[in-house]
Amino acid sequence: MKASLAAKLAQLSRRLADLDQLLGAENATANMDEFRRLSREHAEIGPVVKLYGEYQAAERDLAAAQEMLADPDMRDFAQSETESARERMTVLEVQLQKALLPRDPNDERNLFLEIRAGTGGDESGLFAGDLFRMYSRYAERHGWQVELVSESPGDLGGFREVILRIIGAGAYSSLKFESGAHRVQRVPETEAQGRIHTSACTVAVLPEADPIRDVEINPADLRIDTFRASGAGGQHVNKTDSAVRITHLPTGLVVECQDDRSQHRNRDRAMSVLASRLLDQQRRSQHAKEAAERKSLVGSGDRSERIRTYNFPQGRVTDHRINLTLYKIDQIMDGDLEELSAALMSEHQAEQLAALGESVL
Repeated sequence: MKASLAAKLAQLSRRLADLDQLLGAENATANMDEFRRLSREHAEIGPVVKLYGEYQAAERDLAAAQEMLADPDMRDFAQSETESARERMTVLEVQLQKALLPRDPNDERNLFLEIRAGTGGDESGLFAGDLFRMYSRYAERHGWQVELVSESPGDLGGFREVILRIIGAGAYSSLKFESGAHRVQRVPETEAQGRIHTSACTVAVLPEADPIRDVEINPADLRIDTFRASGAGGQHVNKTDSAVRITHLPTGLVVECQDDRSQHRNRDRAMSVLASRLLDQQRRSQHAKEAAERKSLVGSGDRSERIRTYNFPQGRVTDHRINLTLYKIDQIMDGDLEELSAALMSEHQAEQLAALGESVL
């Protein structure tokens, strides 16, 4: 193990011991904000230190096995134990490197998920509805709460645009790689001759921003309009101007919210969506200036990149960023995204390690 890595792990071990003392003190809960901060730090450091303890145990096993090599009667056993200990150390060192990679500060945030129909006309809108269901089912599998922020229904079903708010621990961490263009290949219900059509939708996953703390929004830069909510089939229609449209004049960003009957709640939601879009815009601008952009674009959230194809006739889903094809389209469309999510996270971590090179820390 590289000396810098070992030094960092030793430092974390000492810090964990200090946290144990601080959290176990009689007056530990006198300041609850400080207590929660220390508890979060303990929860982050604990698993890393546990891994380091396993690595140190493997080191001791290796040293003991090498001592036995001098005994002819124990040589075969000692060689087997030596190989086993070295294999464990190799695996644990990689796990430790990953555990010490810089954390995305947004990983534990809630998120806004925006789905927009693209090329393909009505079929694109229907596919947007399918993606809406896929992500909603994925959230349900994790016990997350899903709120409909705004919707623009398609003429034949589905959506021209729909925005969801997903609330749950680790929601953004699990879904942040979904931003991009999603392509579908299938025979539309409206196709009389059975020809396969290709359509597309764009998905944007934005960490929920705090309009007060995360983004500075000058009230003078906003134009706020109210109007009566409306919907297909007379749904959501009311007799007051409860719907809200906010325009951010410097950027031209426009956010509408009309799902709630309360103008105040619609305004708060619209402001939150606007703040999240502005924060995303800032982050993407920063990523564009960095020289470390990767082919997968998982860090930049580039929405113009075609990231995935859903081929219904062949029953396959292909993620083009990592060249992964899964022949389980029915399960995936029902919200089973675990295999895709895990593969994308592993690729992202591998790229981080490659960028850091030998000096992980």
